[in-house]
Amino acid sequence: MNRYPVWKYAIIVIALLVGALYTLPNFFGEAPAVQVSSGKATVKVDSSTLARVTEALKAAAIAPDVLALEGSSVRARFDSTDVQLKAKDAIERALIPDAADPSYVVALNLVPRSPTWLSSLRAAPMYLGLDLRGGVHFMLQVDMQAALTKKAESLTNDIRSVLREKNIRHSGISRNGQAIEVKFRDAATLQAATNVFTDQFADLQTKGGPDGTEYKLNASIKPEAARRVQDQALKQNITTLHNRINELGVAEPVIQQQGQDRIVVQLPGVQDTAKAKDILGRTATLEVRLVDDSAEARSAEINAGPVPFGAERYLERTGQAVIVKKQVLLTGENLTDAQPGFDNQTQEAAVHLTLDAKGARIFRDVTRENVGKRMAILLFEKGKGEVVTAPVIRSEIGGGRVQISGRMSTTEANDVALLLRAGSLAAPMEIIEERTIGPSLGADNIAKGFHSVAWGFGVIVLFMAGYYMLFGLFSGIALAVNLLLLVAVLSMLQATLTLPGMAAMALALGMAIDSNVLINERVREELRNGVSPQAAINAGYERAWATILDSNITTLIAGLALLAFGSGAVRGFAVVHCIGILTSMFSAVFFSRGLVNFWYGRQKKLKSVSIGTVWKPGTGSAVAKAD
Repeated sequence: MNRYPVWKYAIIVIALLVGALYTLPNFFGEAPAVQVSSGKATVKVDSSTLARVTEALKAAAIAPDVLALEGSSVRARFDSTDVQLKAKDAIERALIPDAADPSYVVALNLVPRSPTWLSSLRAAPMYLGLDLRGGVHFMLQVDMQAALTKKAESLTNDIRSVLREKNIRHSGISRNGQAIEVKFRDAATLQAATNVFTDQFADLQTKGGPDGTEYKLNASIKPEAARRVQDQALKQNITTLHNRINELGVAEPVIQQQGQDRIVVQLPGVQDTAKAKDILGRTATLEVRLVDDSAEARSAEINAGPVPFGAERYLERTGQAVIVKKQVLLTGENLTDAQPGFDNQTQEAAVHLTLDAKGARIFRDVTRENVGKRMAILLFEKGKGEVVTAPVIRSEIGGGRVQISGRMSTTEANDVALLLRAGSLAAPMEIIEERTIGPSLGADNIAKGFHSVAWGFGVIVLFMAGYYMLFGLFSGIALAVNLLLLVAVLSMLQATLTLPGMAAMALALGMAIDSNVLINERVREELRNGVSPQAAINAGYERAWATILDSNITTLIAGLALLAFGSGAVRGFAVVHCIGILTSMFSAVFFSRGLVNFWYGRQKKLKSVSIGTVWKPGTGSAVAKAD
């Protein structure tokens, strides 16, 4: 009756082993570290960078605990913050000769001290939020008016091109802020232009009429279109910030919208506030220009001579100079996607680009008129540009699908595609609030949170053991397993633990014991009714299960609602709350019954169980059922 088959005990043992394994990394803490990542989109961090960092540390007589290339960055771990600061200075001197034009980001960070064998099993500690780990908090204000002005400028260029294509003559196109003015000489031309605006510029609202001896058409962005532009600008800025913050190696940064025009950025574990501000403020723009292939330009490339009028000199990633014309044909705004792939004819590595309608039209015209010439794609950061690639135009390219190929490896094709996809900020931002939380305050919060969970756990176990005796002790062990599995699942999911999360953890302990109370009281009730101990245990677990399931499902629904509609700290609370409910159902029912079955299930003639005092109805006295 109260026997578990071997496979159920196997599940319990496996769950305990996995729980212990993935909980273990949380006990090793964090170590101060220095992270080296790319400071420019065209600079790659690889094994050669690792060798340079190794030489720099060796020259400064600094021995790191761990030094490795992890993903797209080099990380060096040290014993203390003093050594960490010395190592940062040494690495910066070796990798950044010109502080005004840094090719690498050398940032202070905190990394787990987990042993290598644990890391190889993908066992990592939970991420800690800003309130527990320390770090920096920024509130950024997005300049929405600049986004609308940028949109108006783009529409002005489109209007000029469309009117030229439709052969509609105008006396001038000007932009005043976000308003566009187009002048015509007669009413018929004004009407024709109005029809074009209605058909092709749905985002604009127009108003036309006489203006002295001429006619003027005023166009402005519709309110609903303006809101759409602002929403898109905010989303693009958030995406770009995510890409940039990856360079700092921040674990689980918080980047979220607040209100209509603000973005909150929280970077747990970041110690270098100035470096974080520098990364957040970076600008990157993409431009397409024609390469100047004149004899004078070729001489300037080879001999570093004077650049022809109307051209500029830029360097490729290999250091080779390229002379390009100043006229910008396309910008990154016209690029909708860039993916690595292969040339269908030569099977060489290539990059496939997708342009918007305006970009496709311009690109078709440019390639038709410049077959056999080179076209340069430049990336600008901090006012300085570099040539990503400069392919030769083989034929006219239409349809908005562009392929870049020639002398590229598969890795280089992936890198170029990534560079081209990396967007710039859609609108400028300003830091209006900055807050730094020190590691000591975070450590104090961790200590208080740990004490609250530990004291709550201890008091619950003592109460259960005193009131339900051996069954109470089983409940306490099940509660410990629940806490073990909760931390393990959070670690496996790499969830971010915050102070509200620790509060949810303490609450989960209090709620998890309810299931054991229901089971124990049900067993007592069966014993009061004169049922044998073995049958009482079986009936207690079987009949309490429906009540436990109902109560946990209703609580889980409330947790899922918080998770779906909440944000920030509320979501952190909800994640721990929901996981705690699921682990408590396993530990309180499946695991605790396994303990009871293991202890009592082997006794065929069981006369009593240790479950505290059982009150017999009608006797006026209590009968202690204990071994």
